[in-house]
Amino acid sequence: MDSPATTPFSTLIRTASHEQHTEAENSSFMSDMLGGRLAVSAYRRYTEQLWFVYRALEAAAPALRDDPVAGPFIRPELARTAQLERDLAHLGGASWRDALAPLPATAAYAARIEECARTWPAGYVAHHYTRYLGDLSGGQIIRGTAEKTWGFARKGDGVRFYVFEEIPNPAAFKREYRALLDRLPLDDLEKQQVVTECKRAFALNTAVFRELSEEFPLSA
Repeated sequence: MDSPATTPFSTLIRTASHEQHTEAENSSFMSDMLGGRLAVSAYRRYTEQLWFVYRALEAAAPALRDDPVAGPFIRPELARTAQLERDLAHLGGASWRDALAPLPATAAYAARIEECARTWPAGYVAHHYTRYLGDLSGGQIIRGTAEKTWGFARKGDGVRFYVFEEIPNPAAFKREYRALLDRLPLDDLEKQQVVTECKRAFALNTAVFRELSEEFPLSA
């Protein structure tokens, strides 16, 4: 068995956070949404929460572009805020911002991203990794479900958040991203701290799902 010193960091970070990742994926809200058992209003509310999270991630990006740790991960082709706003305009009309409010768990999640961006670039990378690689992977399942359940056009308004038009080969992009993780200029202690932050990111995301499930109990 490989020792921690020889295991690629991208592998270590994935395996160490597997339990928290699985818990987030299997939350009752996500299970109900993927099962087509929730109304489009629940999907809209979920999309609104994503807007707060990605605004926090992407507002910090310009200041981190030249950072030796976080800088290589700042890739314009990943940016999601504009796509989220287009989806929300489709879901809520021109006045979609009027009633926009984060759940308490979403506010805590966004605040933690902002704190890491200001004070700990490696921690920001942990949040960047958990969000964007998830979008490129499991996010595609959500897109397909949304198109089928609520009748959105394939890769059209309502699901544009999940469509990475500037990434024609997601598998190759993810390999490149993991190679960047493997080359992070961090010592073993800070790598362990990054793993811990990844677990925290999944826990923060799970807390958002928990509050969404309370707001949208299964209607079936």
